Amino acid sequence: MTSNLTREEALELLRKYNQEPFHIQHGLTVEKTMRWFANELGYGDEADYWAITGLLHDIDFEQYPEEHCVKAPELLREAGVGEDMIHSICSHGYGICCDVEPEMEKVLFAADELTGLIGAAALMRPSKSVQDMEVSSVKKKFKDKRFAAGCSRDIIREGAQRLGWELNDLFEKTLKAMQSCEDEIREEMEALAL
Repeated sequence: MTSNLTREEALELLRKYNQEPFHIQHGLTVEKTMRWFANELGYGDEADYWAITGLLHDIDFEQYPEEHCVKAPELLREAGVGEDMIHSICSHGYGICCDVEPEMEKVLFAADELTGLIGAAALMRPSKSVQDMEVSSVKKKFKDKRFAAGCSRDIIREGAQRLGWELNDLFEKTLKAMQSCEDEIREEMEALAL
């Protein structure tokens, strides 16, 4: 799998349809988390594809939340994105667009929701960081249904199940992925002046 977009083109495309710093940061987080998973799971030669898919996965969410993963193909086609990548980007649509599931699409489905929960948990910490977070903290926040209520626990559970992983393994790997790129994301957000 290869992308017909450069990373710069993908970021520009994301920013065309997303102005909220939260949405940009979420895209960057999922991008870098997906790259980490590609390398960790033995798909390093596809890491750019995984990363760009992660960066663009919510391209339509800010402007078209009611049409999430339905409006995206139109926006992506207009930008010249290939059909394979469009399918991959839309694959996390919570059953809306999922039919075939390569490993990358399973990871995107699982990690998308969980990065939101972990990111929200980090904001509650004195450090505002995932660097000093442990899996036990993620588990505690996951169990508290009132915390980050918009992050579906059912989707996170289903994501782990689709991957054939224990929930704890998904928590641990996603936390490691986010720890590996937190400083880079912060620097990029500052450079984008968001």
